[in-house]
Amino acid sequence: MVNRTVFEAPEAGGASVDPAAVFDWLDESAGQRARAGLTRTLRSRAADDGVLDLAGNDYLGLTRHPVVTRAAADAALRWGAGATGSRLVTGTTALHTELEEELADFCGAEAALVFSSGYTANLAALTALTDPDTLIVSDAYNHASLIDGCRLARADVHRAPHSDPVAVAGILAERTRRRALVVTDSVFSVDGNAAPLAELAAATRRHGSALLVDDAHGLGVLGPGGTGATAAAGLAGAPDVVTTVTLSKSLGSQGGAVLGPRRVVRHLTETARTFIFDTGLAPAAAGAALGALRLLRAEPWRAERAREVARALAARLTAAGLHASAPDAAVVSVRAPGPEAAVAWAADCRRAGLAVGCFRPPSVPDGVSRLRLTARGDLTDGQIAEAVRIIAATAPQDAGGRA
Repeated sequence: MVNRTVFEAPEAGGASVDPAAVFDWLDESAGQRARAGLTRTLRSRAADDGVLDLAGNDYLGLTRHPVVTRAAADAALRWGAGATGSRLVTGTTALHTELEEELADFCGAEAALVFSSGYTANLAALTALTDPDTLIVSDAYNHASLIDGCRLARADVHRAPHSDPVAVAGILAERTRRRALVVTDSVFSVDGNAAPLAELAAATRRHGSALLVDDAHGLGVLGPGGTGATAAAGLAGAPDVVTTVTLSKSLGSQGGAVLGPRRVVRHLTETARTFIFDTGLAPAAAGAALGALRLLRAEPWRAERAREVARALAARLTAAGLHASAPDAAVVSVRAPGPEAAVAWAADCRRAGLAVGCFRPPSVPDGVSRLRLTARGDLTDGQIAEAVRIIAATAPQDAGGRA
């Protein structure tokens, strides 16, 4: 039975208020989302449900690799289930330090700082590297974590046209703030297109700005041996470039990191709130990420294989008459007629044995609903063919221009 006790509200002159009505507005909001086709639900998955997974972000297929899972198990057995505290108190183990040193070395950066997630790493970089006398120039298609970091920063934020270095240069040329920080994803998570990092870096340098690159979708896929988009653009180790990464995609674990000049890492260690006040990354996650990083260093071919799978998926889906994006990394998207059609399409794929992502507004900045596919580097040619067959067979009649 619902407790309908009525409380007095002094601020309303003693008027009676039904506590059960406080959140009635949530029902109205839920109804609006349902009418717009934007209802979202959690779906538990079994440890082995037999479904071919192209929905997650396990770009190199390392999440279940025995080297990675053994590294996670060994770390948990040695260090315990949790980090026990914030990084500055008890949450930094020798494992965290090893991970930071090897990650920085792999990516060509002076130093790295590991966080509990890529989201908190982005919040840290944006809030700690800016102040009220800073102009942030943020790409219009940036990830939600970068957008939230801009909102939390005390800086002046300008939203720049997508992947437009000329527009960015124009904004920087007119700035009145003392400092400036240009912020971009390296690979945009919706369509998988890459940012023009070299051109952006040139624009920032002409105008005395720093560049912050979220390389969540580039690490492990782009650059020599998967060293990332920053390395691919020739910017690894640059004194005016800071990179954030996630450990939950190509490295198959969980967590995030900020890489860059040593003085940047020192500044974040001493001032970033999502570092100072957050519990450290669990040892098992740190161990798994370190195991995956060492495996990638030993087997650099995995990065090219992920790109090869992405190109194959895009080419075959296009040949089937669908509008598939041309991938710059390991993300392929297929346009859907609308949000409801995208949800139904993804559900039909799952019933046929294939898990695909479903992106709808407001998650997509251009308002176009899509299926999103992860081109895992461990997929066989047979699995690629089966995935394309299922997607094409279940496609709505008006998907991507199909008759």
